[in-house]
Amino acid sequence: MAIQTAKLSFTNWRDYYELTKPRVVMLMILTSLIGMLLAVPGMVPLEILILGNIGIALCAGSAAAINHLVDRYIDTKMARTSNRPVARGRVEPRKAILFSLLLGILGMAVLMVFVNVLTAWLTLISLIGYAVIYTMFLKHATPQNIVIGGLAGAAPPLLGWTAVTNEIHPHALLLVLIIFAWTPPHFWALAVHRKEDYARAKVPMLPVTHGVPYTNLHILLYTFILFAVSLLPFATAMLGWLYLLGAVVLGLGFIYWSLVMLRGRDPNAGIETFKYSIIYLMALFCIMLLDHYLISV
Repeated sequence: MAIQTAKLSFTNWRDYYELTKPRVVMLMILTSLIGMLLAVPGMVPLEILILGNIGIALCAGSAAAINHLVDRYIDTKMARTSNRPVARGRVEPRKAILFSLLLGILGMAVLMVFVNVLTAWLTLISLIGYAVIYTMFLKHATPQNIVIGGLAGAAPPLLGWTAVTNEIHPHALLLVLIIFAWTPPHFWALAVHRKEDYARAKVPMLPVTHGVPYTNLHILLYTFILFAVSLLPFATAMLGWLYLLGAVVLGLGFIYWSLVMLRGRDPNAGIETFKYSIIYLMALFCIMLLDHYLISV
């Protein structure tokens, strides 16, 4: 009996961890961390570096838990999400709400007390944007849901920047703009791969409402927009030649995968483009950091 109880507790722990969408949050914290480091020529104070990212991560996890709760009926109809804790009944909706509130309150408290009020309010706005405006309304209202709602997910580098400087700087907004332009081709590639899931769940994603060829064309167009936007940190002298080289190479790689999707001959092009888009964003922000400390400073 003791062994069974221990096993159940471990399973519950894993379920609550899954509620926070840890892989998504880790990518967000990577961009938040790099936003912090780009904000100053030297090193960020250790307290801000650690507590700032903890606060942002807790609030992001809170928003993710609300997404699990709101989408629990949709999740049961999609192969990718059918085993999520709330959808499968392993975590009760009431407990998911309490867990989300706990994370959100803790995250806001950390940011208010140890970081600054500006970062706390911007983080709260981002949380509401994703958990309420996108998840509850935009996702079901328009095939442009991810374009409009993507702004909330683009906020982490700005949050990292303001955590250090307590000001909204134009360079931080450039980082937001890059993620904002990256989000549609990133998510639409997955939506193409999972088109039948979204259709079954009656979520008006672009491939469902306008078809795959139309979506593939818009993925390519947004990838061109992303390529142009990604050059702005060099054009504004925020970053130097090392970043420019990395942005061009990575951007051409993204355009290549977008063209593969447009041709429509590879049945795995959607998921491969989706995977590349994650590598693209991680690599681009890491190259920013290298350029910042090796070239631009």
